Amino acid sequence: MAPSPPPFVADFDSATAMVRATAGFLRGEDFPALGNPPALKPIAARANLLPRRAREKVFIAGGASESFSPKKLAGIDLDEVGAWLDEEYPQRRYPTVAIGSSSGAGVHLHAALGIPWVPQTVFLPVRQKVHPDDPTTAMEKGVEPGRTLMGRNPDWQLHHMHDANQDRLMVRALTYFRVKRRSLGDRYEQFIVDRLPPGGTILLMECTTRWQTTRIGERHVFQHGAVGGATEEEFHHGSERVEEYLERYDSPVRRWDGPEPDTDSPEAEWGFEEALRDDVRRLARERGYRVRRIVFDGPDRLSPMVADLYRWWYARRGMPANRLLVTSFAVSDPWWTLRTGSVPYWMRFNMRPSLEGLTAYLDAREPFDDINLMLFQHGVEAVGVTTPDQWRDVLARARRHGSTMGADLDEFPYDFAHFARYHDELQRIPARYPIPRPLTLAEMDEFLEQAGDYEGVQVIDEP
Repeated sequence: MAPSPPPFVADFDSATAMVRATAGFLRGEDFPALGNPPALKPIAARANLLPRRAREKVFIAGGASESFSPKKLAGIDLDEVGAWLDEEYPQRRYPTVAIGSSSGAGVHLHAALGIPWVPQTVFLPVRQKVHPDDPTTAMEKGVEPGRTLMGRNPDWQLHHMHDANQDRLMVRALTYFRVKRRSLGDRYEQFIVDRLPPGGTILLMECTTRWQTTRIGERHVFQHGAVGGATEEEFHHGSERVEEYLERYDSPVRRWDGPEPDTDSPEAEWGFEEALRDDVRRLARERGYRVRRIVFDGPDRLSPMVADLYRWWYARRGMPANRLLVTSFAVSDPWWTLRTGSVPYWMRFNMRPSLEGLTAYLDAREPFDDINLMLFQHGVEAVGVTTPDQWRDVLARARRHGSTMGADLDEFPYDFAHFARYHDELQRIPARYPIPRPLTLAEMDEFLEQAGDYEGVQVIDEP
């Protein structure tokens, strides 16, 4: 049985789910129900029997149950994250260890290379109630808890994120504290040393996405909004789309009046804090490691490259490469992806920018015979949300068969039962292939040399 993360880290976080999916793959395990099937599957399976408002309450209660009291922040040692990672990943040597930004495409890359990944950013849900459309009060309520948390953890920085669009349900009950490592610290450093032999490679995953923030302390910023369907401009200055959205949810306001930004920071969930790079370089010099940087200007910028890598890899293995598996946010399964010979394309979320990225990829590639779609269901008709018909159009592009993997598009984005169904649908794909030996970095280089450059992605080997 896989170990649980520290109690102050959210199970439903992107980074937590991606660690569990990667570590599970390295243990030879799949990743059902966002990695928490005993707790999630029974609830999700019955969720659609409830009216939509009741489903929202269940969704909120699930997140609130993982939240942490502000009074306990003084006792949190964030370095416990490193101890959890040490237990989560198999105790063996790897030719490469990845560290840095979260990306679902990165999960599939790490699975292909057969390597562990440790996140720079993790999410602490702090128990506090606030109106979702009042970001200023949300910021003010986070000042003292944030000061307490940072006082105990000098190697980390805090990004208090308030997203009243995609996270509208959750921010009613909890505060999103995302913390980023500025240096490796003893636990992360020991993890790398124990698993990476001299001459091995540290793979730095660096997402350059940034956001305008309000500085609260030396290592504490407040981020109004987040990457998704609404733009940064809309969060700070409003728009007709925002007005319609707030009216739809009976909000007392028609635009968000948040604190004035005064600094530019790595985006809370996805962005890479560059201070960590210097410490990785220091360790590499001391231990004789190589450093390779994969720099990408958005978490899903890697998706076309990784999908093409899998297609290339399957062709080398003499396999068909005509089955596309489209995943989103934490709904993914790297083990079944390879077992079914599926080409993985990961979307950051289920919003229009992600749909547009997927459509651009399909426009530029040979058609797929099968397209299987797994959508994260977040329960909000948010600014920039997609429509069921837009996803039906995606599935219609399959030459042979398109599938929602058990989701009811008429219920999107409220089909919480999908979290219980998608894993069973994956297992119903009839194709079966053995899990291959991992790709080497040299083979990845061979692919990149043949494929050429990818927009928004750089692969940099440091001297």
